[in-house]
Amino acid sequence: MPRHDAPEKILILHGPNLNLFGRREPHIYGSMTLDQINERLRTLAAKIQVQLTIVQSNHEGVLIDTFHKHMDEVQGAVINPGGLTQHSISLHDCIKAMPFPVIGCHLSNLTVREEWRHVSIISPAVKGTVQGLGWRSYTAALRALVETIREPKNK
Repeated sequence: MPRHDAPEKILILHGPNLNLFGRREPHIYGSMTLDQINERLRTLAAKIQVQLTIVQSNHEGVLIDTFHKHMDEVQGAVINPGGLTQHSISLHDCIKAMPFPVIGCHLSNLTVREEWRHVSIISPAVKGTVQGLGWRSYTAALRALVETIREPKNK
């Protein structure tokens, strides 16, 4: 697929309590703050020539409204739904309605944590999930998303 003159636009969505990265259970999530993760994402975005819109909210509806608002403007999204991973049917349905690929990510490996974290209601709605790589889960998800978007479509 030929590159467009304008960079692809990508949403980065951070769910509830992720604003506490760096303070919240650093033995699980590490010591990097959300601002530091966002800075790493911005640096990578500049390098791979994409434009980011980054939103963090502790409210499910804000995340859904953000998807709706940018539905016709972006080519893809990365979401860390946080605690909404196991419970948000509304977020699941919203992601399935998007006309672009969405990649899920988590800093920790959910499958080695509490049993109730093992089942994600979001996973069936996203193209794929990157987890367990700490802050690198976000950059790996962004790279995978951009490669997916730029991949030639089979006709």
